[in-house]
Amino acid sequence: MRQWKRYGWVGLAAVAAVGCGDDPEYPKVENEPVQQQARLESFEDCAPLEQYIEDTATRRMRASLEQMRPRNGGWLFGDGSMPPRADAPTEGDASSGGGSPRGPDDYTGTNNQVAGVHEADFVQNDGTHIFVLSGPRLYLHRSWPAEQLTLASSMEIQGWPREMLYDKERKRLVITSQVDDDRPGRPTVWGGLLTGAPVMDCAGFRCGYMGGDTLKVTVVDVSNLSSPQVKQQVFLPGSYLSARRMDGAVRLVLSDDFRWPADVRFYPEYSSSLERSKKQMNEAIDALLVKNEQLIRAQTLADWVAPGKHVAEDGTVTPLPVSCGDFYRSNAPTGLGFVTVLSLDLDAAEGAAPLGRTSIVSAPGTVYASTEALYLAASHWWWWPEANQSDHTYLHKFDLSEPNRATYAGSGTLEGSLVNQFAMDEHEGVLRVATTVSTWRVDPTNNGNDGVSVPNSMETHSRVVTFGAEGGHLQELGRSEDLAAGERIFSARFVGKKGYVVTFRQTDPLFTFDLSDPVHPRKVGELKIPGFSTYIHPLGDTHLLTFGEDRAEDGTWTSRALKLSLFDVTDLAHPKEAFTHRMGGTSSYSDAQGDHKAFNFFPAKGLLALPFTDWNYNNGYDYWTGFTSELRVFRVDTATGFTPVGALSMKDVYQRFNEPQWSWYWSPSVRRSVMADDYVYAITDAGIRASKVGSLQTPVATTVFQPPVR
Repeated sequence: MRQWKRYGWVGLAAVAAVGCGDDPEYPKVENEPVQQQARLESFEDCAPLEQYIEDTATRRMRASLEQMRPRNGGWLFGDGSMPPRADAPTEGDASSGGGSPRGPDDYTGTNNQVAGVHEADFVQNDGTHIFVLSGPRLYLHRSWPAEQLTLASSMEIQGWPREMLYDKERKRLVITSQVDDDRPGRPTVWGGLLTGAPVMDCAGFRCGYMGGDTLKVTVVDVSNLSSPQVKQQVFLPGSYLSARRMDGAVRLVLSDDFRWPADVRFYPEYSSSLERSKKQMNEAIDALLVKNEQLIRAQTLADWVAPGKHVAEDGTVTPLPVSCGDFYRSNAPTGLGFVTVLSLDLDAAEGAAPLGRTSIVSAPGTVYASTEALYLAASHWWWWPEANQSDHTYLHKFDLSEPNRATYAGSGTLEGSLVNQFAMDEHEGVLRVATTVSTWRVDPTNNGNDGVSVPNSMETHSRVVTFGAEGGHLQELGRSEDLAAGERIFSARFVGKKGYVVTFRQTDPLFTFDLSDPVHPRKVGELKIPGFSTYIHPLGDTHLLTFGEDRAEDGTWTSRALKLSLFDVTDLAHPKEAFTHRMGGTSSYSDAQGDHKAFNFFPAKGLLALPFTDWNYNNGYDYWTGFTSELRVFRVDTATGFTPVGALSMKDVYQRFNEPQWSWYWSPSVRRSVMADDYVYAITDAGIRASKVGSLQTPVATTVFQPPVR
C-alpha cells in the first residue's frame, strides 16, 4: 500500500499518456469546488499529516508542470499568455544617570487598529524612550526631554530584523528577525495571479531571507537602557507575517514554504528539440512528473516540517519538536505552505519556554485580531482559471482567552477577497467583512489562437458581509447589496455599528453602512469624488480623516498628488467631503499610503504627522535640488480643516548616506514619527530628529545610525 502511495496516480497518468501519438489529450488538474462549510481538521498523529503534505505537494507540482504543455499550436492558453490579472490596490529607565525622567503629559505610539491590541512595528515609543530597528541593529534612545534626545545604546540583532512589540509594564521588547539556517531543500516562490500562477523555482540559487528560512524571536529586557539584556530566544521555521500583544500575551504569526527535495524540477532540461517537437516536450514532462513524485513521496515528515529551539538567558538550548496534534488542515484547497500562530506568555517563567503553537497547512493570508480572537483569512486555491470562476476566502477564528495558546474556534466561507486587515472587524461577537468579488468572464472575440474559450476579463463588485460564531462555524448572518461594479475596495474601516468603504476605478466613492442590525447590513450613503483613499482614520463618531491620492476625473496620473480629506459623516445617509489638502506631485510618496503605522494622529493636540518624499524634475540634472524627504505636520480641526504647521526635513541625513549605501530594505527617507506634548520626532533608517511644533525647521536634537555593511 505504501508503494502505491509513493508511485500512485500521477505516475500512472503519465505512463498512460506516453505513446498515444504526437498530440495526446492531457487532462488538467481539476479545480476543487468552494467549500461553503469551511472547517479545519486536526491530525491525530503524524502519518496522516505527512500523507496530506505529500498529496498536496504532488498535486501542486503536477498542476505547475501541466501548464508547460504545448496545446494545439500554443501553450496553456493558446497564445502563450496567462489571463489578465485583476487590478489590485498596490499596510521607566533605571539608567546610569539616576531615576526615571518625568515623561510628557501625552504622546503617540503605534497606530493600532483595535484599542488594547498592540501591533508590531520597527519603531516603539513609551513617551520617554524610542526604540528603532534599522539594518541589523536595535537602537535605544532616551527621548525626553526632547532637547536631550540621546542614543543610549545599540545592540546587534541576528539576521534581518523585521518588527517588534514593546511591553512598557514589563520592560520587554519582543523582536522578530529572519535568519538563514541553511535548511535542506529549497523553497518555492509562487506567482501572483488571482487564480494561481506558474512556479518560479529558486533552481539552486539561495532565495534569501524572503525565501522563508527561520524566524528568530528575541525577548530583550530594556529596564536598563544602557545595557539591554537578552532574556530568551526562540527559533522556528518560517517567515514573519504579523504580530499582536494583549497585556502580557504575545501572538506571532509566521508562514513557511513547502521545501521541495533538492532534485525536484518544474521544467525539463533545455533542449532545442523540445522547442520543435510537442511530442518530445510532452514526454519530457511525463518523465518529470514520475521522477518528481518519487522524490516527494520519499521525503520524511522531518524534511517537510523542521523543529525549532528555545534558548534561555543562560544559553541552555531546549529543542522544540514538531507536535503533529498542533497541525490542522482545511477541508478546502488554500495553497501550499504552513501558517503558525505562536503564543508567547511574557508573565510565564522565561526559562521554561512558555510557548504554544497552532499551525495550518495552508498558504498565508490576512491577519486581524480583536481583544478576544485572532482571524486568519486564506484564499481558495484555483488550480486553473475558468470562466465564471469567482475568488473566495476562508475565515478561520482562534480564541485568545489562554495567553499561551490560540485555540481553534471555527471557520466560515466568504465570496471575494480582502484588501487588508481593516477589511475585518469584530464588534459584540459579530465579524464584519468588506469584500471585493472578482469573477472571470470570457470575451468570445478575444480568445487564444486555437479557438478555445479562455477567461480573459474580470468583473468586480463589492459588499459588506456579517458573520456570527455558531456550533463551531462562522455562519453568514447577512450581506449588503452589491456595489461599485467594475471597481475594487481600496480601504475600509468599521467604527462601532457603522462601516465605511472606499472603492476606485476612476472616481472615489465613499460608501457608508448602517450595521446596527447584523442580519441586515445596509448601505445608506454614497459620495463620489476623484481619486481614492488608502487609509481611513475615525475622528470620533462624526468625522473621518483619510489619506490617499488625488487623480484626474478619468483616473489618470496627469494631475496626481497625495491627498488628505476630512469627511463629515454626521448624517450617515449624506456624507460630505468637508475639507481637502493636496500634497506634492506625480512623484510624491509616503509610507502612509500603504502602511497605517506611518500615519500618526495625535488627538491630544489635534496634530497629524505624515512622512513625505518628492522629486521635482524641473530643476535640471541636480538630483538633490529637487529632492524632498521630510515629515509634514498639520493641525486638523473638524470646523476649519487642515492647517499646515510646517515640515521637519531629513534631507541632509539622506544626503549623508548617499546612493551606494541604499538598499531595498534600508533607505534614509522619513518613514515614521512620534509626537510628545509640543515636540515631533522624525524617524528614518538613518536616525531620529526632534523639533518643537512651533519651529519645525530648527531641530533641537538629532541622532544618527550607521548603514548596514554591504
